[in-house]
Order: sequence, then structure tokens, then C-alpha cells
Amino acid sequence: MEIRIREVDPIAVKKIDEIAKRKGLSRQKFLKDQIEMLAFFQQQNKREMELENIIQKNIHMMNDCYSEMKKMNEFIQLMMQDDENE
Repeated sequence: MEIRIREVDPIAVKKIDEIAKRKGLSRQKFLKDQIEMLAFFQQQNKREMELENIIQKNIHMMNDCYSEMKKMNEFIQLMMQDDENE
């Protein structure tokens, strides 16, 4: 599909040309890659945020499990002391 962009600042075009040249790309190839990257960036960003959310939930759950295991360990220690005292 063809896309045309009009009235772009000449300084911006010059910068784009410089960047494309440094990367060994034509202006067209460079801009095509940038547009495609931009199109998928939001989707990738959403996935990263969902993953971060899952990681935070897992950390919270692990902390809860640790607290409960600590309580159980204290209870077992208390029960063992009671057995020793009898």
C-alpha cells in the first residue's frame, strides 16, 4: 500500500535522510520500517503492561504464601515445644 505525506518540514526530511543514510537505508525503507514499528508498538506495550501486572500479582501471592508458611512454621515450633514439655 502506498502512503504519501505532504508538507513535512524540510529540516525534518533532512534529519530523516541523515538517519537513513547512517543505517544504510533509503528514505522510503527507513520510513516504512518506522511506520510499521509504530503500528505494532502499542500492541507490544499493552502486552508488556499485562505481563508486568501478572508479575506483580505473582510477587504479591508469593509474599502471602511466605507469610502463611512462616505462621505454620511458628505453629509447628510451638507444638514441638509443647511435646517436649510433656
